[in-house]
Amino acid sequence: MRARDYHLPSLPHWHRPHGGEQRWPVSFVVAIVIALQFLLPKSLSLKVQPIICIVEAILAIALFALNPGRISAHRSGRWGLGVALTGVMTLSNISSAVQLVQNLINGNVKSANQLLWFGGSIWLTNIVVFGLWYWEFDRGGPGARAQALNPYPDFLFPQMTDQRYAPEHWNPSFFDYLYTSFTNASAFSPTDVLPLTRWAKALMMVQSATSLITVGLVIARAVNILR
Repeated sequence: MRARDYHLPSLPHWHRPHGGEQRWPVSFVVAIVIALQFLLPKSLSLKVQPIICIVEAILAIALFALNPGRISAHRSGRWGLGVALTGVMTLSNISSAVQLVQNLINGNVKSANQLLWFGGSIWLTNIVVFGLWYWEFDRGGPGARAQALNPYPDFLFPQMTDQRYAPEHWNPSFFDYLYTSFTNASAFSPTDVLPLTRWAKALMMVQSATSLITVGLVIARAVNILR
């Protein structure tokens, strides 16, 4: 059901059409992640990692070229391109995380500094990747949120519970989803933003488990090396 089917005064303050958010903050963060993935050593990345980074860069540039300004409307083609970019980044980071765990188990990482750098890079990428998933799927994506196409949120932000907590027509932006991803990866559980739908809960479970395994093994191994 579209926003025009609703009587606007009855809508929640966060569920009304708005001008959309800027594309450039997302593109900037994606560029940082691509650089981090490119700088990982061969032992922690796929043999075709340079090609994967090139594909990611092409997808990111295409998205920015198609919509360099505000994301004010849902376009299935652009949305699909964004999901494809996030999917490629996710597969690349999962591969790096798996190989990091294998290297830790086999004792191939001898330097604590290298271990913390590589583990931190994978952990940071994990935060950005899941932040992108939350941003791309909550209420149909940024364009759908701008048009207020879906009345049911997948994530409940504190500002949604009481209009006194935010300005009129407040809507979550990419930074809000990035923050949600960071707190979930740090606390291994939701904090102030609650998942409402099953897919949101499943994604947060996967992220928490991935973060717990990565951080737990990296810290334990780093402590042993420093001793």
